[in-house]
Amino acid sequence: MADQRRNLYFYYHPNQELDKKLEPLFRLARDNDFHVVEDAKDANIIVAVGGDGTFLQAVRKTGFRQDCLYVGIRSHNEAGLYCDFSIDDHDEMVESMQNAEVEVRRFPVIEATVNNESSYLCLNECSVRSTLIKSIDIDVHIDDLHFETFRGDGLIVATPTGSTGYNKSTKGAVVDPKLPCFQVSELASLNNNRFRTLGSSFILSGERTLRLQVTQDGNDYPVIGMDNEAYSIRNIKEVTVKLSDNVIKTVKLKNNTYWDRVKRTFL
Repeated sequence: MADQRRNLYFYYHPNQELDKKLEPLFRLARDNDFHVVEDAKDANIIVAVGGDGTFLQAVRKTGFRQDCLYVGIRSHNEAGLYCDFSIDDHDEMVESMQNAEVEVRRFPVIEATVNNESSYLCLNECSVRSTLIKSIDIDVHIDDLHFETFRGDGLIVATPTGSTGYNKSTKGAVVDPKLPCFQVSELASLNNNRFRTLGSSFILSGERTLRLQVTQDGNDYPVIGMDNEAYSIRNIKEVTVKLSDNVIKTVKLKNNTYWDRVKRTFL
């Protein structure tokens, strides 16, 4: 990591056990000339301690910052696609940094705009789902083409790194994050003479724009999921999704590629 990146902000959910585990990590940081700051705005390295869910929250709560690095540290032994380091192995972290065994990884981000007004960034996925016990109707447009009319529980738009999450549970493809693209997957689509969908996930180039028009039939108050947070927005007429110019820069071990982590997590 560059010499000027010396201000660390730790994002985590405090509890007695974790506070105790973090004490030696704080000392280790100070002993290696890092400064632990209390406000994320003062940091140029943001450290998320927990798991993938905590990492997603850390990125969202700190505003998808482009001027800093994000680091994921596992607080337990669970597999993590965003977390290269373990809180129980301080020596590995220091040795990796001192021996230049880490490198910067850049993850694609999507931008979802609701009703041409409010825009949201997502590192994992954006989903549009019905909140009622009835299907939701969505006209799906790719650029200027009306592609299909969807009826079902909802749609998921996932980034490459998000392809291993909610998207994968719907039989979507796992996508290499080096590909600048995003994926659309269905949630329980209903296919009949009136409604016909592709019936499988499809992947769009980062140069494409996806436009989802929600039919105004009383079910226009769906839940929009942004990563691991849900937003209830009234009178949703349209959601436009495209690949953002922003990326999330994270620190990774050189010998721990994305596909190493996929294999460790699922195989």
